[in-house]
Amino acid sequence: MSRVRRICYVTGTRADFGLMVSTLHAIAADARLDLGLAVTGMHLAQRHGMTVREVEAEGLRIDATIPVELEPPGGATMARNIGHMTVGLVDAFERIEPDLVLLLGDRGEMLAGALAAAHLGIGIAHLHGGERSGTIDESVRHAISKLAHHHLVATQASRDRLIRMGEDPQHIVVVGAPGLDGLTALERADRSELCASVGFDPGRPMALMLFHPVLQERASAAAQTAAILDSLTALRWQTLALMPNADAGSERVREQLLHRRDEAGLVVRTHLTRSEFVSWMAACDVMVGNSSSGIIEAASFGTPVVNVGSRQQLRERNANVNDTDADAASITAALRCAAARGRLPVSNVYGDGHAGARIVELLASADLTLAQRAKCNAY
Repeated sequence: MSRVRRICYVTGTRADFGLMVSTLHAIAADARLDLGLAVTGMHLAQRHGMTVREVEAEGLRIDATIPVELEPPGGATMARNIGHMTVGLVDAFERIEPDLVLLLGDRGEMLAGALAAAHLGIGIAHLHGGERSGTIDESVRHAISKLAHHHLVATQASRDRLIRMGEDPQHIVVVGAPGLDGLTALERADRSELCASVGFDPGRPMALMLFHPVLQERASAAAQTAAILDSLTALRWQTLALMPNADAGSERVREQLLHRRDEAGLVVRTHLTRSEFVSWMAACDVMVGNSSSGIIEAASFGTPVVNVGSRQQLRERNANVNDTDADAASITAALRCAAARGRLPVSNVYGDGHAGARIVELLASADLTLAQRAKCNAY
C-alpha cells in the first residue's frame, strides 16, 4: 500500500479560503491524503477581521502561521511581503515536508508558496491557472503557472492558454472552479432575513458591493469607489458594502466607505462569513464592483453583476456580467440595465460544482517525480 501523501495548502485571505473550504474538507477526508494549512497574509490581521478564526473553526489542521505587516498598504509593502512570506514558507515546508503544495489563483502569498516549493524540490499543484485579467494579478498568476508542475484549471480556454504558454498538456486538467462546490447549499438566509439584519426594506432594490483597488490605478481608487457609491445613491438603492483587500490603494477605498458609512441606505462591513456572503450574493438585485466572485460564482444564482473598471477585464464571462467604465454616469447606466434584465437562467462556464472530487483524485495520483525533474517549455 502506498504511503499517505502530505498536502500543504497556502491560504492568505478570506476569499481564497472560502473558495477552497469544501475541497479542503474533501482532501482531509480522503485516506490517501494528509492535509495541513499554512496561514498567512490578511488572515492574521485584526483590521481585516482576523479570519484565521474561521479557518480554525473549520477544524482543519494548521501546520504553520506566517504573519506579515500589511501597513502601509502599497506596492512596496506587497513586494516586501512576498519576500517575508517566501522565507516563512521555506522554513515551514522544510519542517512539514509536504509532497505537494496546493495553491490557488494569483495573490502574492501564492507566488511566495510557489517560489519556496520550487526551490525545495516540492511538487506544486496550481488551481485557476491560465486565466486572464490584464492587471498585476495576471502576471503573478502566470508566474505561478511557470513554477507549477500540475495545473488544475477551471475552463477549457484556460487549458488552451497554458498550452500556448508552453506548459505540458498531459499535466493540465480541467476540473472546474472549486468555489462552485456546495455553493447553493450555503445560501442559508433569505432576502427578508438579510434585510432585517441590517435594516433594509426587502421591497426596495438592494446591491452587494465589493470593490478592490488595482495596483496600477491605485491613485484613482478613491474616485472609482466614490463613483460607485454616487451611482447607488442617485438610484436610491440600498447597499451592503464590504471592505477591500489589503492591496495597494486599499486605504483609499476604505476611506471612502468609512466617510460615507452613515449615509442612508449604506451599510459597511469588514467581513462576512462565507455563508453570509453567498446568501447576500443570492438575494441581492445586483452585485457591483470588481470581485472575481461576481465573474465566477454569481452566475450560479443568476445574479446580475455590474463589473466596474479593469480588474477583471479579460476574464471569461458568464451572461450575467455587465462591464462598465469606472465613472458615475457609466456605472449608473449599467446598474439600470442590469436591474432591467433581472435574474438570468443559471448557467456557469466555470464548472458544474464537482471540482473537489476531481482535485482529490488528481492530488492522490499526481506524479511526484515532476518536481525533481528540470522543467522546460513543452514547445
